[in-house]
Amino acid sequence: MKKAEATRLNILQKSFEFIYARGYQNTSIDDILATTQVTKGAFYYHFKNKDEMGLAIINELMKPALTKSFIEPLQNIKNPLDAIYNLIHLLLMENDFLKVEYGCPAANFTQEMTPWNKDFSEALGEIIQEWMKVMTNVIENGKKSGYIHKDVKAKQVAFFVISGYWGIRNFGKLENSKKVYVPYLKELKNYLNTLK
Repeated sequence: MKKAEATRLNILQKSFEFIYARGYQNTSIDDILATTQVTKGAFYYHFKNKDEMGLAIINELMKPALTKSFIEPLQNIKNPLDAIYNLIHLLLMENDFLKVEYGCPAANFTQEMTPWNKDFSEALGEIIQEWMKVMTNVIENGKKSGYIHKDVKAKQVAFFVISGYWGIRNFGKLENSKKVYVPYLKELKNYLNTLK
């Protein structure tokens, strides 16, 4: 990797960590410069402004990470209901990248920035739509293979599961504890069992 590419990646990674902990609007360019230890000139060589850097974080760091964590576990599976439950359990209880005290980075960016920035809204929407699409397809395939009742509305179930995940992430953030995830996961398992 060339030095300029390494510098750009360093800016993105360290800025993401800072933004994830503090929030996008609470992070200034001066914070980014102090965190990344690059000069203002180096920052502006790579990005026109903070929003361009924020979009690069979404597109170049978050999308690949979320694809790996949220979408890949739903591919090439046998029992879709087990796969969905295991995915949510993994994201809430076992994923070291997603910190309970900070919530979900995609949800944080969505809540903080989509009312103000159309480009952020579109980029984040792509991530969520891809997760919805994959989960909906998993449920449809489960209907065809007999794991899920044929009358289940796949898109509604996917929407419900994803909404529940985002909601419980916020409760975890408020409580700064994974304890709140336990009853949610129990009820999620009960709900998924009704789809058989």
